[in-house]
Amino acid sequence: MDSSELNPQNQIELSDQPDEQHTPPNYVSLRNKRPRETETSPSEFTRFKEEIKELISTLMRNQSQKIEEITDSLKEIKHTNSNIETSISLLTSQNEDFCRKIEALEQQAKRDMEYISILEERIEDLQRSSRKSSIELKNVPRKQNECRSDLMNMITNLAKTVKVDMCSRDIKDIFRLKTRKESEKTPPIIIELSSTLIKTDLLKKTKEFNSKNKTKLQAKHLGLTIKEDTPVFISELLTAKGARLHFLSRDLVKSKKYKYCWTSFGKVFVRKDDNSKIILIQSESQIHDLLQER
Repeated sequence: MDSSELNPQNQIELSDQPDEQHTPPNYVSLRNKRPRETETSPSEFTRFKEEIKELISTLMRNQSQKIEEITDSLKEIKHTNSNIETSISLLTSQNEDFCRKIEALEQQAKRDMEYISILEERIEDLQRSSRKSSIELKNVPRKQNECRSDLMNMITNLAKTVKVDMCSRDIKDIFRLKTRKESEKTPPIIIELSSTLIKTDLLKKTKEFNSKNKTKLQAKHLGLTIKEDTPVFISELLTAKGARLHFLSRDLVKSKKYKYCWTSFGKVFVRKDDNSKIILIQSESQIHDLLQER
């Protein structure tokens, strides 16, 4: 059937049908356009520009103020550093002066010590010279109410015992040293003889007597009737330094590193054996070095 033959009612119905080719589907949404903003007026832009300029100007002023403060601080730090450098330079100069003065004082002290050593040696020589004819008797029992004549009798009896030709005129001075009351040691007797020859002879003969007699020298050989068997020792009268060196030098013999230790004219000598050389002891450090030898 031809379409022209359709009735009008059918045409109306067909026309009411939506045209799928020209009508959009229901699920498609349409985008609403945003209304166009109103353009900024020149006065508002000028005001905005002024605000920006004011803000930048304020920022610049603040920055300038801070820079000035930092600059002032840097100047102060620089000034302080300059003062510190000046102080350090002054202290360095003073330190150099002190070092020079200390060095000069050390050199002077060294010279003074050398001079003191020379003076001490001279004093030691003078003291040895003043004691060159003196002897010392140790461990001699003290008599009750002992007097000078008792001491004179002791030394003359000693001379007879060891067979030394000596009389009272050969004794220039004799006395017993004083000691503290609480001391238990018997103080020694000091005898100054008229010559070094008599002193040397007396020491030599006493040594020979001790080597020949087992009992050796005792109090009874000095004419004492009290504590007769008390051993008595006779030696040169040494200076304080000499006595100290002699005391320490005996440690060399005790250690069996040296065989002999003796004194002669106030000086101390040691010897390792019969074939070795004789060594003069002059200081405590020397004794220490000898003890350390292998």
